[in-house]
Formats: sequence, C-alpha cells, structure tokens
Amino acid sequence: MNFRKATLEDVLVIVQMIANDKLGEKRENYQNPLPKEYLEAFENINIDPNQELIVIEDHNLEVIGTMQLTFIQYLTYQGGIRTQIEAVRIREDQRGKGIGQKMFEWAIDRAKQKGAHVLQLTTDKKRPDAIKFYEKLGFKASHEGMKLHF
Repeated sequence: MNFRKATLEDVLVIVQMIANDKLGEKRENYQNPLPKEYLEAFENINIDPNQELIVIEDHNLEVIGTMQLTFIQYLTYQGGIRTQIEAVRIREDQRGKGIGQKMFEWAIDRAKQKGAHVLQLTTDKKRPDAIKFYEKLGFKASHEGMKLHF
C-alpha cells in the first residue's frame, strides 16, 4: 500500500467513499461532476499546512482508502499539538482486509513525526462497528463530545 497526499484528481473517489454509507448518503451530494463546494474545500485543505488529506493506493495504484489529518496547535499540554483524524473511509470492496489497521498505524506515525502528543477522533454513536474497531486499536472514550449544527 502507498500513502500519499490527495490531489485534485482524487476528490471524486474520496467523496464517493465518504458518501457510501448510511450516514454519508444523507449528508453528501456525490455526483459526477462534483459540486464546486467539494473542489473549493479541497483547495482550502490543500493550501493549509496543518491539514493533510491522505489517500491510500493498492498495488495497482487504485485509491482504496482516505483519511484527513488536522494538526492542532494549542496552549495546553505546554503548547502541545494534537492530531485530529477524520473521514476515515475504505472502499467497500476492500473492507475486512486489515487496511484500516494499517491506515491507523500510518496515522499514528505521522502524528508523532509532527510532534503531536495525542491522536484523537470522533465517531458517530450510530457506528458501533467503528467504535469497536477504534477501541481495539487502543482508543478510549475519555470525553463526551458535543456538537452544535447550524
């Protein structure tokens, strides 16, 4: 497997993976061509040095997974850096092959390279299989997350 920063050419397949589940299909607008909002968002992510949109390729150089890392500088923990991982997706036909574990191993190494002291994530409570997977990797439900949607 190959891990690399996403390019504009990858955005269509990334959005397709994000939209390909019960929650994603309700909130995403996957179509070809993509709505301009996705392309604008990609450009904003791409120019931000604290954001890394990553794709995972198989041996045929086909994109089979994606994730986004955000490196957050803050004053607590003596001016520490935390890494937020979001939008972790594996192409449907590639699930159950250990790719997710390899993605998280890579993300942990990347967070350490950037000097982060913690890798954090949020997951919807409607994703019990994902929660079990994250717990198996050593993640702990240490905080209660809250959101205010606009």
